[in-house]
Amino acid sequence: MPERYGPWEMAYAVFRRWQIDGTWPSILKKLQVTADADGTTEWGVSIDSTLCRAHQHAAGARKKGLTIRSGRVRTAWRPSRTTTASDARAAG
Repeated sequence: MPERYGPWEMAYAVFRRWQIDGTWPSILKKLQVTADADGTTEWGVSIDSTLCRAHQHAAGARKKGLTIRSGRVRTAWRPSRTTTASDARAAG
């Protein structure tokens, strides 16, 4: 931070006070009203994958393939390879 603003603790204290007493939303509202009056700003919303999060339980999903349990490696359950009637006839 530039020295003219003083110690960072003082700047943070002012920032936090403005955050608590609603000064920031007031400033934003006035800026938006001014920009709308000028007609020079287009307001739009952009959402990309950085705003998307997986559900908290998504990390614990069971994996296909090999699983390790109690120090032993075993093959996880897999469905039958015959998935269509034509595959079943060819296999039989």
